[in-house]
Amino acid sequence: MKNHKLNPDELCKKGEALAGKLLKKRGYKILKRNYVSKYGEIDIVAYDKGTISFVEVKTRQSENYGPPELAVTKEKRKRIIRTALNYLLINHIEEIDCRFDVVSILFKENDNKPDIEFFESAFTADGVVK
Repeated sequence: MKNHKLNPDELCKKGEALAGKLLKKRGYKILKRNYVSKYGEIDIVAYDKGTISFVEVKTRQSENYGPPELAVTKEKRKRIIRTALNYLLINHIEEIDCRFDVVSILFKENDNKPDIEFFESAFTADGVVK
């Protein structure tokens, strides 16, 4: 069955829904979806065994520009980190471990099952890619 091209909003929503299912299957509790601050947006904020996970979801329909996870650039990581700090501050969350995860989703043409990769601790709070 051939996939039709989704518009960017549809693609984003579909990817984030799949990422949410993946995280729940792994035992995460979803705390917030699409957290927005003046610094940026975090797709999913989740709780995983004593750690708050700030999850960036990248969804693509082709690898013309490389795999989806490569779209989490240095500048994007900085915005995610600032937004995560804002989330912690606004919600009065202290003394808890945090990490930054990435879910990469690729919908291949002529394939109904997307490739999904999960990168736990994909980068650190100082923006360094692991």
